[in-house]
Amino acid sequence: MAYTFFELIDDVFEATKEPLSEKEIWDKAVELGLDIKVGSVGKTPWKTISARIYGSMRDNPYSKYGKIGKRPTRFQLKKYLQDQNDTVLLKRIEEKEEKQRSKIKKFNERDIHPLLVKYVNEDQHFKAYCKTIYHENSKTQKKGKNKWLHPDIVGAYFPFNDFNDLTIGVQKALETSAIKFYSFELKVYLDFSNLREYYFQAVSNSSWANEGYLVCLNIKDDIELISELQRLNSAFGIGVIELNSQDILQSDILFPAHDKTQLDWLTIDRLIDDNPEFKQFMIDIKEDSNIGKLKSKYDKVMTDEEIQKHINNKKINF
Repeated sequence: MAYTFFELIDDVFEATKEPLSEKEIWDKAVELGLDIKVGSVGKTPWKTISARIYGSMRDNPYSKYGKIGKRPTRFQLKKYLQDQNDTVLLKRIEEKEEKQRSKIKKFNERDIHPLLVKYVNEDQHFKAYCKTIYHENSKTQKKGKNKWLHPDIVGAYFPFNDFNDLTIGVQKALETSAIKFYSFELKVYLDFSNLREYYFQAVSNSSWANEGYLVCLNIKDDIELISELQRLNSAFGIGVIELNSQDILQSDILFPAHDKTQLDWLTIDRLIDDNPEFKQFMIDIKEDSNIGKLKSKYDKVMTDEEIQKHINNKKINF
């Protein structure tokens, strides 16, 4: 008889005897070698775990599962929650998490730029070339005037390798182009404490592009946080990417950006006037488009060996 997700969940709880989020349950299952017993699990098995537990709690008044806390919600077998004070449990969990956070080596947001540059260049959705935008090089303006104006990284997809010369020639004759613009706002860590600031920062500085993304190296394991990201994505269209520092190409587009066919030329014009890197990016786009080849210099796409060395040197440890 096949080993089920319910059995995996129960075995993890019996082994740990501690409240865990759905992602923590899966991570512990992997640590215990239980993941190989359930066969095919898909890309997000922790979502299956969440669905199983919530389904049991919703449909069965005598469900063996209980939950504790919010943001993130954690689950446990009720028999281990009995006679235990929720406040004491949560305080113990928070102290454990604080100790784990204190061990994390600090690194700069720009240290993760090469990870995104490699992912965006090699992922089939984007196949884009990027340029880092240095905010500090922009013109000095009144305080607050340029707040949330500049994206961290801009990118462009060129059709040169995907379309033949005749197709590109017809596009030029019709004054159309398959070049596509991307805007990326990068952050190290996302949770409810910074969600709205980070998301609306991406909304603000991505209005000019076809697709805008909030990119995070780590997103707190919290089903309510993911639900709120989904709501914001539906309302405002900014996509969300979680980078995977262990395997760049396994980074995940949690929510795709809404594709805008019309560019915001007023903002593009302002960015060209305000920031030298953005201006050079647009000069490069124009020149490469005119000759139908990539001749300009964009951010370097590191090899697998180079990116791993970079991750190790910068101690990027999420």
